[in-house]
Amino acid sequence: MAERRAFAQKISRTVAAEVRKQISGQYSGSPQLLKNLNIVGNVSHHTTVPLTEAVDPVDLEDYLITHPLSVDSGPLRDLVEFPPDDIEVVYSPRDCRTLVSAVPEESEMDPHVRDCIRSYTEDWAVVIRKYHKLGTGFNPNTLDKQKERQKGLPRQVFESDEAPDANSYQDEQDDLKRRSMSIDDTPRGSWACSIFDLKNSLPDALLPNLLDRTPNEEIDHQNNDQRKSNRHKELFALHPSPDEEEPIERLSVPDVPKEHFGQRLLVKCLSLKFEIEIEPIFASLALYDVKEKKKISENFYFDLNSEQMKGLLRPHVPPAAITTLARSAIFSITYPSQDVFLVIKLEKVLQQGDIGECAEPYMIFKEADASKNKEKLEKLKSQAEQFCQRLGRYRMPFAWTAIHLMNIVSSAGSLERDSTEVEISTGERKGSWSERRNSSLVGRRSLERTTSGDDACNLTSFRPATLTVANFFKQEGDRLSDEDLYKFLADMRRPSSVLRRLRPITAQLKIDISPAPENPHYCLTPELLQVKLYPDSRVRPTREILEFPARDVYVPNTTYRNLLFIYPQSLNFANRQGSARNITVKVQFMYGEDPSNAMPVIFGKSSCSEFSKEAYTAVVYHNRSPDFHEEVKVKLPATLTDHHHLLFTFYHVSCQQKQNTPLETPVGYTWIPMLQNGRLKTGQFCLPVSLEKPPQAYSVLSPEVPLPGMKWVDNHKGVFNVEVVAVSSIHTQDPYLDKFFALVNALDEHMFPVRIGDMRIMENNLESELKSSISALSSSQLEPVVRFLHLLLDKLILLVVRPPVIAGQIVNLGQASFEAMASIINRLHKNLEGNHDQHGRNNLLASYIYYVFRLPNTYPNSPSPGPGGLGGSVHYATMARSAVRPASLNLNRSRSLSNSNPDISGTPTSPDDEVRSIIGSKGLDRSNSWVNTGPKAAPWGSNPSPSAESTQAMDRSCNRMSSHTETSSFLQTLTGRLPTKKLFHEELALQWVVCSGSVRESALQQAWFFFELMVKSMVHHLYFNDKLDAPRKTRFPERFMDDIAALVSTIAGDVVTRFQKDTEMVERLNTSLAFFLNDLLSVMDRGFVFSLIKSCYKQVTTKLYSLPNPSVLVSLRLDFLRIICSHEHYVTLNLPCSLLTPPASPSPSVSSATSQSSGFSTNVQDQKTANMFELSLPFRQQHYLAGLVLTELALILDPDAEGLFGLHKKVINMVHNLLSSHDSDPRYSDPQIKARVAMLYLPLIGIIMETVPQLYDFTETHNQRGRPVCIAPDDYDSESGSMISQTVAMAIAGTSVPQLTRPGSFLLTSTSGRQHTTFSAESSRSLLICLLWVLKNADESVLQKWFTDLSVLQLNRLLDLLYLCVSCFEYKGKKVFERMNSLTFKKSKDMRAKLEEAILGSIGARQEMVRRSRGQLERSPSGSAFGSQENLRWRKDMTHWRQNTEKLDKSRAEIEHEALIDGNLATEANLIILDTLEIVVQTVSVTESKESILGGVLKVLLQSMACNQSAVYLQHCFATQRALVSKFPELLFEEETEQCADLCLRLLRHCSSSISTIRSHASASLYLLMRQNFEIGNNFARVKMQVTMSLSSLVGTSQNFNEEFLRRSLKTILTYAEEDLELRETTFPDQVQDLVFNLHMILSDTVKMKEHQEDPEMLIDLMYRIAKGYQTSPDLRLTWLQNMAGKHSERSNHAEAAQCLVHSAALVAEYLSMLEDRKYLPVGCVTFQNISSNVLEESAVSDDVVSPDEEGICSGKYFTESGLVGLLEQAAASFSMAGMYEAVNEVYKVLIPIHEANRDAKKLSTIHGKLQEAFSKIVHQSTGWEFLSCEYFPV
Repeated sequence: MAERRAFAQKISRTVAAEVRKQISGQYSGSPQLLKNLNIVGNVSHHTTVPLTEAVDPVDLEDYLITHPLSVDSGPLRDLVEFPPDDIEVVYSPRDCRTLVSAVPEESEMDPHVRDCIRSYTEDWAVVIRKYHKLGTGFNPNTLDKQKERQKGLPRQVFESDEAPDANSYQDEQDDLKRRSMSIDDTPRGSWACSIFDLKNSLPDALLPNLLDRTPNEEIDHQNNDQRKSNRHKELFALHPSPDEEEPIERLSVPDVPKEHFGQRLLVKCLSLKFEIEIEPIFASLALYDVKEKKKISENFYFDLNSEQMKGLLRPHVPPAAITTLARSAIFSITYPSQDVFLVIKLEKVLQQGDIGECAEPYMIFKEADASKNKEKLEKLKSQAEQFCQRLGRYRMPFAWTAIHLMNIVSSAGSLERDSTEVEISTGERKGSWSERRNSSLVGRRSLERTTSGDDACNLTSFRPATLTVANFFKQEGDRLSDEDLYKFLADMRRPSSVLRRLRPITAQLKIDISPAPENPHYCLTPELLQVKLYPDSRVRPTREILEFPARDVYVPNTTYRNLLFIYPQSLNFANRQGSARNITVKVQFMYGEDPSNAMPVIFGKSSCSEFSKEAYTAVVYHNRSPDFHEEVKVKLPATLTDHHHLLFTFYHVSCQQKQNTPLETPVGYTWIPMLQNGRLKTGQFCLPVSLEKPPQAYSVLSPEVPLPGMKWVDNHKGVFNVEVVAVSSIHTQDPYLDKFFALVNALDEHMFPVRIGDMRIMENNLESELKSSISALSSSQLEPVVRFLHLLLDKLILLVVRPPVIAGQIVNLGQASFEAMASIINRLHKNLEGNHDQHGRNNLLASYIYYVFRLPNTYPNSPSPGPGGLGGSVHYATMARSAVRPASLNLNRSRSLSNSNPDISGTPTSPDDEVRSIIGSKGLDRSNSWVNTGPKAAPWGSNPSPSAESTQAMDRSCNRMSSHTETSSFLQTLTGRLPTKKLFHEELALQWVVCSGSVRESALQQAWFFFELMVKSMVHHLYFNDKLDAPRKTRFPERFMDDIAALVSTIAGDVVTRFQKDTEMVERLNTSLAFFLNDLLSVMDRGFVFSLIKSCYKQVTTKLYSLPNPSVLVSLRLDFLRIICSHEHYVTLNLPCSLLTPPASPSPSVSSATSQSSGFSTNVQDQKTANMFELSLPFRQQHYLAGLVLTELALILDPDAEGLFGLHKKVINMVHNLLSSHDSDPRYSDPQIKARVAMLYLPLIGIIMETVPQLYDFTETHNQRGRPVCIAPDDYDSESGSMISQTVAMAIAGTSVPQLTRPGSFLLTSTSGRQHTTFSAESSRSLLICLLWVLKNADESVLQKWFTDLSVLQLNRLLDLLYLCVSCFEYKGKKVFERMNSLTFKKSKDMRAKLEEAILGSIGARQEMVRRSRGQLERSPSGSAFGSQENLRWRKDMTHWRQNTEKLDKSRAEIEHEALIDGNLATEANLIILDTLEIVVQTVSVTESKESILGGVLKVLLQSMACNQSAVYLQHCFATQRALVSKFPELLFEEETEQCADLCLRLLRHCSSSISTIRSHASASLYLLMRQNFEIGNNFARVKMQVTMSLSSLVGTSQNFNEEFLRRSLKTILTYAEEDLELRETTFPDQVQDLVFNLHMILSDTVKMKEHQEDPEMLIDLMYRIAKGYQTSPDLRLTWLQNMAGKHSERSNHAEAAQCLVHSAALVAEYLSMLEDRKYLPVGCVTFQNISSNVLEESAVSDDVVSPDEEGICSGKYFTESGLVGLLEQAAASFSMAGMYEAVNEVYKVLIPIHEANRDAKKLSTIHGKLQEAFSKIVHQSTGWEFLSCEYFPV
């Protein structure tokens, strides 16, 4: 029992429940009861469901049919049902980068190539939820759209912002000084001068019709209209959204699959100049990665020769294609690092002599000496010309250099110029080589992992640099291999580079390097296709250079690419007999053995034709075993045959011209067949070389095979090294994938046997081979799996949907495919961690589902669904459900069918038109599948007789190319089988339900994938069967629904049982399940989905009962609910138009039977209202989701809910997020609709009323008193832990609550009596804004009805809430925003909250950061163990990832904007409060009871006046206040006297406002107040009194008080009095004038006091004068005497202070003796003569001036016996401090009789103790001189 949670305990708490039942009379229909007991009073006895249990949802589909909406049109129509275009299936053509799409030229293609091409070109099949963006996941309040919605806000005027700056204020003061000099000269009675000032000031504008006698109703009506006009529509646009990470319900649309590029670099080659120009030079560029020892780009060939030089080669070179004239190239680098070099290699035409000799002239001649060496140069030129003519076809290596790319990028980045020139030459290499600038910028996340450590480099944002390369190295003939190059490059980075000692070839190569622009014009792809934006084909192009990434890149193929690169590496002819020295290799791509079979597929280099049939390697002079550094690029044909091969022919080139020696002599042959067992042959080869031409039919064999009678170099040893690399989106280059695709295609084509590798697979063992190839997919390499991901998944799905027929048997591959998919998906998930979104969905998979996946063979764009579709033959069939659910194939029992849906008939293809014509003539309905052959099948709802309808359907289906129909009989004759197609979602659900063990585990790990597949499949199925508009109940077969229910139930079970062990996995599973149900709401029977939600809830609830700490599980449930509620039609799902129907047997509810307040007791109408405001059963059933949300809120905020404190913020954010989303939703902008939406949240008001004691106290920051509690504050938590507070006790006793303590806030105390945990400021603020939203948008008449039913206590609770709201949304003022600039004000939280955080935040911030940095779950691992805590400190302000959101310094404009928003929020919030107060007041007027709450209304009004308010609000506020006073005048003047004082003070304060509209309203209110007071009793002494006192305290305390403004208000009041015709004949105008003049005098004196602030003597003197001026009003004189006493004691003049207090006491005594004659009281001021000689001044002025009985006089707290005692005790204390002990004795002489009369022994003993002290002091120091001091100062 011990560990049973509060949840369970509540169910058996009888005692408390009984007590509450009896006093529930105080709570007609209270939400409290509901929560604390499960006595749902207003529902008949047998249907009580506690809040912790889920209720049965309403059957939504039935409900909509049985309750048609009464309104036919109008805005509410759209709330009833989802819009008809809710879901759209869109086929959008994919963007093609190039002008023509990349497809092979051949028309005949094998099936695999055809599938690949289809996969790269077909349209995206996207399912669009048209309104999805309106769900809460896309809530504009959490996005940056907030700013847009805030445009055009009016600037609210606040007095606090208008305060004049110091200097202008000072001038005004000086000006006033000059003006008020005259007062100084005249004694204080000189009214004249002061009145003169007053008369001369200008009044403010008078309010029109203020004095008319308008009926109250009409005034209310006008006020209401004015308040409602120009209001801000969207409250939440003004409220910053709560601090949240990415909201959990946000699902980003995955990126469109597209070709992968790394960071792109544009390299432009500008010029190449040598010291001498004698021959053409050819250049190439490529990138190398030294660390990976890998060439990371193909070669870019460019030609910077002059036209004259090019002319030398005319005979050899065909006219150049423009594609080969490029001089700029774009390189892509996926893994940029410090190890990347740009290597430039130069070649020249072959000539006699080795490289050294040929390079010599370039090294010795200087350009400057051209004239000196003229003859030598001429000779060189003519030699060069000869070589060009003779050997122009051949090249030789010449020179090379390398540029360390990162040096350029980082130095360019750091130099402050627009483009940087960098010189590189050997002389000054030190700087540019040895320094490795570490680029501190981090590049984009590489796909798999970030480049490690210091290698992070960024190429996207450096400044363009122009490089001049000044030196080249001569190429060493024996150092041509890549190995040598890597050694050189590694050496270049060393300071003492070997290269530096070499003699360079001086030259000038100018290159521009810059980040590539987004969309450059005139670009060619590596296949020479024109990239889009290619305005003119004659412009010199830029080439995109193919990247060979340094490490694997995991991106699916999306374009056709089929290239082959051949790298001849070395040749060893050392052992070959005969002369073979200057060797070149001719490379050709052949499709047959004949020499004429060479294909023109070799890409040209620079300044030549686009394609050629052969390529030659460069010659190294006189070297029998040369190395090569050539790259031959070949465009592979799409379909290869066994005869395609590469042919290498070796030639000896004779450089010298001799008689009858041919130019080239063939010296050897070798070849590589392109296909081996059907797979592309690539890799490293070491081939033997044949001395003679290969024989016929050689191409199908490999040269390693010893052909008879052939001669080989070096005994058939391998002497030629060559590497072949393919970059292809056709060839997988992975044996496992190849085998799988080959088998699937063989099935499609029905071609047996299949040759795979060395095996021949016959039809009879095809099944086992197929299954093993499916399971072997997990052994394949990850990179090819990802590259062919789309095709692979398509094929697996195809096998599920259409089980193949092998050897006459149907083979069910559903299970095998399901397992294979699960394993592939998990591999991707594990290996590509950087690629997940916040929900752990891998982007590649998400985009596959979103764009690529569709139901097989429903391709809308395939011309005929024959061979072009997904696999084309008729050899597919169905089968009964697999062994798990045996089902007989009895045709008449249609239920026992396989899960093939009878609605889709036929097979994938129709063999030919003949078939179609047969079908056409039969006119078969397309939805008639073969099941319907029996007569009993009619109930399936199809229409067996041929009819017009069916032929229409027929046409439609043919148009859509989706379901093809054939008659069963025809097909039977064709295949002898009954074909049908399984439905993918049905099969998937089945496989998932029946799987177990590791397969189930891996499916669970990535549940989201299967869920999303299933949903898309369902939508496509509905679309192709025209069922998207069908009634939801008939869309899916029952069997499928059962599977779904089973699936959801088991997965919910997993969440509940495993959430402690596999936290992270369960979090993913939980969100996946929620998203799935959210999706199903769009396509399935919604009542069914609600029942699924209920079943999940039930499992969680059951588990919660047994958990000691529920917060983690509840947190998961919150995530789950929040995602489901983010559905874009959430409001419609809640049936907002259904008014709650009363329960079947309306038993009088406990609450209303005993409620004394409700005017109409227990009729059904009442019941309805109550149901709407409570979480009653009807509410929770009909507004199902809203019911769940509010229930969750009620349970978590319940003070007794142990362990859920950490979830407050989370649950409040959920509600806040929903409301703010409704608020900004364009569909609900109509007020009528918004009222319906708000209706779904009415219980929120009750729930928040419940939490009053726990809300953060925003009032504490005010100097006003704290909470508006009228009962002693500890009533919040019952007095000293006693169970029942006094008020409850009285209620139980049946007496009404005594009126003397007006019932304020009142709480059913929690039984434990423990302290409530307060919410954080942020959570409280969110809750209150939600409350205001509901109050703003709910229907006023409904609110009013409910208020009428509420008890006084509850209404007071509501008023307390509004009071809190006033303080919570108070405007902070611009100055505060400036001050807070560097802080964020959410941090002003109390200590307790901090402590709580420290305890709750059990998981360290470090772990969270580590998780973040791994880019994993964006959310915390354990939903609530932390991460959803109320306020985890470190999450916001310590950790670095948060900092960008809280930029320390905001710009001026931002501060202005914040202040603007805050001002509008404050205004709107207060206006909503005002609206609500008006409704409360109306309920009082209607019921004519509950006047007691008017005081509360007034208190809220006064509080709002005391806060910092805008002019707009204050106008409405004063209007409401005037109306209130005119309706209930006796309220202020008889009951709420303190409030009257308060009101006067507030009005006066606003009368001195600097803003004229505020002044004119405040003075109008003040004038009416006097007038109403006068009308009650021909005298407004009370208001006079209060106003005068208020003025004194206002002037005394206010710092920045400006009397000029107040003077204008006084003048305005005078003006009203003069214009008030009705009261002209009475004494009223004179009294007003007197009052105003008196006020003005005080004002002038006080101004003077201000001036003498620094001169204490003068100040006291003035105070004395002012006090004297109040002889006629004792209260004020008392006030000023106390002010003086205060000033004296501030300056430690205790004796003087004491004298002031004695005078005060005398004054009080004087009036007390007039009021009541009590013997023991002093007889007026005579008694005090011994203490103060001039005390007789206080004797009462003659009775005619003032009689104490007159209302409003002597009403202060001091004019009582206890007040007198207090004053005397203070005086005694001051005398004692002053050391005047004799005086102490005199004071006590007066006090002792009073205490004796009251028999107050305690007080008497204290007094005698004090007297003893005093006398002993006198004894000790009776020198007596100190008694003189006080006599000098007049009092």
